[in-house]
Amino acid sequence: MKISEIYKKTKPAISFEFFPPKTDEAEQKLFETAAELKTLNPSFISVTYGAMGSTRDNTLRITDRIKNKIGIESAAHLTCVAQSRDEIESVLSQLAERGIENIVALRGDPPKGETEFKPLANGFSHASELVRFIRQHPRFSKAFALAVAGYPEAHIECRDKKKDLEYLRLKVAEGADAVITQLFFNNADYFDFVERARKAGINAPIVPGIMPLTNISQIKRFADMCGCAIPVKMQDAMARFAEDPAGAENYGIDYATVQCRELIAAGVPGIHFYTLNKSRATRDIYRGLSLSL
Repeated sequence: MKISEIYKKTKPAISFEFFPPKTDEAEQKLFETAAELKTLNPSFISVTYGAMGSTRDNTLRITDRIKNKIGIESAAHLTCVAQSRDEIESVLSQLAERGIENIVALRGDPPKGETEFKPLANGFSHASELVRFIRQHPRFSKAFALAVAGYPEAHIECRDKKKDLEYLRLKVAEGADAVITQLFFNNADYFDFVERARKAGINAPIVPGIMPLTNISQIKRFADMCGCAIPVKMQDAMARFAEDPAGAENYGIDYATVQCRELIAAGVPGIHFYTLNKSRATRDIYRGLSLSL
């Protein structure tokens, strides 16, 4: 089922995000985690795309197996990084052949060690161009539902919230069906983002992206990468649990549960969990929210 339909029929639609592992053993563990999370009845699972398209084949294979073997609706990430139009067209063809109907269309981050995004001569500079390419393609214009990224605290490369929102408006105008936000820890940032988006004429579902604090150094790294503010109370807890990994994870699960409870009460279209390929935190949050298992 396309996510455009999922967000119409299911509230809140719960989705999970995985990334392609680097080893066969870790990939097998990912499939085991996906099977465990299937008991939570997620609406779909998305699979990310590596820098420079480095995990493209893995993304295709994992997305295919999650949908067609494990039996969970899936969405493949697709980026503009180091890919020509012909290469992107090839990926679209492979996704369609596998029955994948959902794409998360992104510009993508610059490769490690580079600070500036550099498109190929026959590639795309922005996610809006990728969305337009798919929507205007003679074969694939109606083959996929498209989600794009939104940034409650503005993209790290564009801290002007008004200008950043204009980029999002363009992505939706070009044909995106839904917006999935970058992680955030302050729900006020999400609610403000949605209010500003609606005033700007963006009417697509805006789905909050949640990443539970399960590892202190890891969460700091992700927050720095995406320009996400860590609230003082969370910083205090991170200092308190600096030598207590289990305590930090339990705190993170409790914090995310409170976040999700408030978001669901406000009527969000869904929750998108950045799982980091693990199941424990997500399962515990489900229990805390009394969602069906």
